[in-house]
Amino acid sequence: MASRGGTLTASEAARAGIHSQQLSRLVREGRLDRVARGQYRIPGQPVTEHHGLAVAARSVPHGVVCLLSALGFHGIGSQLPFEVWMAIDRRSRAPAVHYPPLRLMRFSKASLSAGVERHRIEKQAVKVYSVPKTLADLFKFRNKVGLEVALEALREAWRERRFTMDDIDRYAKICRVERVIRPYLEALVG
Repeated sequence: MASRGGTLTASEAARAGIHSQQLSRLVREGRLDRVARGQYRIPGQPVTEHHGLAVAARSVPHGVVCLLSALGFHGIGSQLPFEVWMAIDRRSRAPAVHYPPLRLMRFSKASLSAGVERHRIEKQAVKVYSVPKTLADLFKFRNKVGLEVALEALREAWRERRFTMDDIDRYAKICRVERVIRPYLEALVG
């Protein structure tokens, strides 16, 4: 099962009739690696640079990769976060996850569902915000990530033509940062 799906969860194993003691025995024998609590994989399977995102998406299925982790996924900027930044609904309960380290951000329902892209990483479906939505979020959370990070990402994404002005305007309205981002956009274009 782990070789087909990339990662096997304890709940998937239980549904298939595999007891948790059998999983523990397979880990002791070296036939499975424990990636995180309740997540297992075949030893020696290739790990991508976005392995942490795949594990986090499996641990927090209702979450969306955001901010610095989304920038890293899209290859924008020079930030290399040591934790996975994930957006969750502001009313949902924070998951108890020990690996990978998570930085949870609480978003409103409208902001959480806007601009979500679905990608496959290590055979796992991962939700990541699009480039223009990530840029709008960076300006919304500029006090947490730093204004310089937001400006660097905006300049680089504009230079690489990774967004249109219509896209950034739409997400700036959803994130309520139109007035904040407008002067920086005018300086880019002008």
